Amino acid sequence: MTTNTAAAGLPQDRISGEQRQGRKRSREMGAAEEEYRSGSSLWLAPTPSKRWGELFFLFYTPFWLTLCLGIVVPYRLYESFSELEYLLLSLVSAVPSFMIPTILVGKEDGGKHWKDRYWVKASLWISIFSYVGNYFWTHYFFTVLGASYTFPSWKMNNVPHTTFFLTHVCFLFYHVTSNMTLRRLRHSISNLSKLNQLIIQAVWILLLSYFIAFLETLAIANFPYYEFVDRSAMYRVGSLFYAIYFIVSFPMFIRLDEKPNDSWSLSRAAIDALAAAMLVTIILDLWRLFLGPIIPVQDKDQGLQKGLPWFP
Repeated sequence: MTTNTAAAGLPQDRISGEQRQGRKRSREMGAAEEEYRSGSSLWLAPTPSKRWGELFFLFYTPFWLTLCLGIVVPYRLYESFSELEYLLLSLVSAVPSFMIPTILVGKEDGGKHWKDRYWVKASLWISIFSYVGNYFWTHYFFTVLGASYTFPSWKMNNVPHTTFFLTHVCFLFYHVTSNMTLRRLRHSISNLSKLNQLIIQAVWILLLSYFIAFLETLAIANFPYYEFVDRSAMYRVGSLFYAIYFIVSFPMFIRLDEKPNDSWSLSRAAIDALAAAMLVTIILDLWRLFLGPIIPVQDKDQGLQKGLPWFP
């Protein structure tokens, strides 16, 4: 009893560092949530770490995008590339997205353990999702969409290593864009009923997913070594097939550290990414089974690469 009374009378500067840190985090989360609700940041994330991570990924995009689509493709530098140059291009595009925030730690992440920083969790989520996409779903592109890679490359499961790394930075950009637009949309329709909000968000996700899938297909049209049996069908219907990736992933990815009082662990982020990947796999395979290839049957064997064992 005496001990408790004495402890209660201790001056503020005697409170343990752990208690002070806990109170500081509570204040920060409260301030972030208040800012979020007040509408002062309608596009940006409510938590400082997530806000910094999303802005970093967004501002990093022009670097790799200019390198690939502003220099290598228009100047046809790829014509002299071997397997090594293609791999180096992808590494130069992707590796800095990990290295820069590791070395130049943002002030929002300064007091956080590395595993608690948003950019780490987001990078893990996208790494898993994009890996599954390349290793498994690329074969749906071969079999269902009539796509093929013909540039020299070292491969894993008949998929170029280059695409594994480039997909990572592409998907980071796509998902950050989705996060920001969804967040802004939610603010705009917050006065509507829950059902109407759900419908509007679903329509937006569908439209944004198709737009991004179509735009990517169009953007790499000048690269001659990513080929399609029927490019017109790929633009129109294949883009919808590709959009399935994002119809699933966009609403799942935004949940990561979106609420100030709900910080995700790395394991939770990994499990969530695997769940999203499994759902996409199921939908893609249902398309394969019930809708089939988007190319004419007589052309099915022209320009197609062999898929995974479960494909006929």
